[in-house]
Amino acid sequence: MLLIFLVMLVAIEHIGIMLMELFATPAQQAAAFDLPEEYTRQHAARVAFANQGIYNGALGVMMILSYWLLKGPNLIIAWQMMLIFVMAVAVFGGFTATKKIWLFQLLPALVAFLVTL
Repeated sequence: MLLIFLVMLVAIEHIGIMLMELFATPAQQAAAFDLPEEYTRQHAARVAFANQGIYNGALGVMMILSYWLLKGPNLIIAWQMMLIFVMAVAVFGGFTATKKIWLFQLLPALVAFLVTL
């Protein structure tokens, strides 16, 4: 039960990130992602945010749908693979974007992954 809660938390977080990347104002995105607002107002940045948002949303939806589509060891393996992906991206993001990614993305995914073991 704890594992389901943790994975769903990571999934919902990624859907929330998608919403922020797709629909937030440039000011909200600047604050959330520690970026200059001038940057988040640029067309190229808006397109990049939208693209990233689709990936984050798809990942969150896959984590949720896999709960109903897979069972037993197959579900655990699928969740492990998705959580490893989240952790890898979060490590990179923490080095290249903002360190708070390690707290908000890496830590929940790491805890969920450890519970799968």
